[in-house]
Amino acid sequence: MDWQLDWHFGATAFATAITIIDPIGMIPITAATTAHFDRPKRNRIVDQAVLVAGVVMLAMGIVGPRLLDYLGITLPAFGIAGGILLFLIAIDMLFARPNGTRATSEEERVAREGENPAVFPLAIPMIAGPGTLATVLLLVNLTHGDPERVVLVLVAYAAALAIAWLCMRGAARYLHRLGTTGIHVITRVFGIILAALAVQFVINGTLQTPLVRH
Repeated sequence: MDWQLDWHFGATAFATAITIIDPIGMIPITAATTAHFDRPKRNRIVDQAVLVAGVVMLAMGIVGPRLLDYLGITLPAFGIAGGILLFLIAIDMLFARPNGTRATSEEERVAREGENPAVFPLAIPMIAGPGTLATVLLLVNLTHGDPERVVLVLVAYAAALAIAWLCMRGAARYLHRLGTTGIHVITRVFGIILAALAVQFVINGTLQTPLVRH
């Protein structure tokens, strides 16, 4: 087993997970949707949101590859499509624009007026949105069934979710300390990293030989 390759794959998996989940970017929406709850209730909402998002992402990692195989979608094709989607998300992050692949402004307003925003919009689509699920599926396919790489993907997303949980738990406090400008700066840095990863996924997809299905 090539451990250098495994560590490189692990670093790629973690960088992809942390940038697409964007824990810092979760701070404002968490603070806004939980502002009218007391602290214990806010904590329970965050716990539920991260748990639900984790279950959804795990389910996609298990079922997704079989779905792609059933539909006849090759890994290079999915890599290119996923890279394009991630690049569009990265552009929104770089220019601090509302991300259509997450919650729209109307959805956020409805969530603020609802009783419990844990599942919607915090878990879905803010954490486990289309971009996140696409990267889960992409990375799982890149493991090629290697158990060690599968573990690296699990650890990468578990770590990203743990960081998101910490940011969401202290959303009000972090928002006060970082301010809107600080959050936008960090989100833009994440956007640059995500854009580079997206381009690399597209390049890898175009260089791979398509699988011929009979």
